[in-house]
Amino acid sequence: DLGYYYFMSKKIDGIPVVITRTGWTAEVGYEIYLTDGRRGVELWDRIMEAGKKYDIRPIAPSEIRRIEGGILNYGSDMTLENNPYEVGLGWLVDLNKKADFVGKKALAKIKKEGVKRKLVGVEIEGPQIHPWATEFWDVKKNDKKVGHLTALTYSPRLEKNIAYAWVPIRLAKLGTRLTIATSAGERAATVVKKPFVDPKKSIPKS
Repeated sequence: DLGYYYFMSKKIDGIPVVITRTGWTAEVGYEIYLTDGRRGVELWDRIMEAGKKYDIRPIAPSEIRRIEGGILNYGSDMTLENNPYEVGLGWLVDLNKKADFVGKKALAKIKKEGVKRKLVGVEIEGPQIHPWATEFWDVKKNDKKVGHLTALTYSPRLEKNIAYAWVPIRLAKLGTRLTIATSAGERAATVVKKPFVDPKKSIPKS
């Protein structure tokens, strides 16, 4: 009964935890946080034992589903140099809130003046690009560098190469044609909406 992005404090076999309806994949998911870090191994063993009948397996985070779902990675997709309006998170900023908060005046100024660049979604043409971007490949327009990719993957469900890219605001409009300088040569690309999959988040909310 835990709602999407809600949390609760519970005990799992006497181990105090915080359980959240969140995740890194834009799928139905839960995360479990210890309130006593010394009991991590114990919690792991309990969960693995309980999951045996479901053939539970530990896996790494799914970068494919993260990108499909429009989830941003701090450190690569965005840093302290960026603001919410540049990365599409302006809806999280409540400038009408009576209380003051760090950055409120600066954010109001940015919203009024507009941003100079934006993190956009792009679809890259051509055959499947197998590796994820291990470096920030250049984004070009008319043979001139205008930005760079921050994340890239091949989406099996969309059967397309999809990525995030930083571009000037003049090139952030949907349908804008760009060129990506991959390690295997240049590829044509188009600015598209993100998230690439399930924009209403109906899957994780189900």
